[in-house]
Amino acid sequence: MRAYQLYLIEDEFASHYFGRERMFFQLFEEYERSSGEMKFILSKQIDFVTKPIPGLKVHQYIHQQLQRKKDFIIEKSAYYIEMSKRSRAKLEVFERSLVLEAAGSYEAETVFFEVLRKSESSFLAVDLQHKRYGWLKPIKERKFV
Repeated sequence: MRAYQLYLIEDEFASHYFGRERMFFQLFEEYERSSGEMKFILSKQIDFVTKPIPGLKVHQYIHQQLQRKKDFIIEKSAYYIEMSKRSRAKLEVFERSLVLEAAGSYEAETVFFEVLRKSESSFLAVDLQHKRYGWLKPIKERKFV
C-alpha cells in the first residue's frame, strides 16, 4: 500500500524552492521522526510554509469532477475510487493536509492527483515510507529575456 500526504505550499516558498523539493521532504520526514520540543518546533515550521486546505472548495471540486464516474464513492468523510480489485484509492481531507492511500496499480490514485492538480497549483505530495515526493502541478520557471 502507498500513502501520500498532500500539502498546499505557500506560493512564495513553492516558487523559491522549485527544484529543491527535497528540503520540504526532509522537513516532513524529520517531523515524523521527532518528539517533544523538536516536534513542536518543526510543526511551527510546517505551519509557516503550508497553507490551510480550503476544505469546502476541495470537496466541491472533487464532487463536481468525479460524481459521474461509476468507480467513485463518497462514504462518511472520505472519497474512494475502486477500479475493480486491481486499483483502489482513498482520499481524506484534513485542515492542513490531504491523505491519499492507494493499492494496486496507479490508476485510481492518478485520478485523484489529476483532479487535485487542477484545483490548486501548489500541492506537494509526500510519500514518507517510499521516500518519494513531488509537485502535482510542476511550477514553471519564469524566463527572463
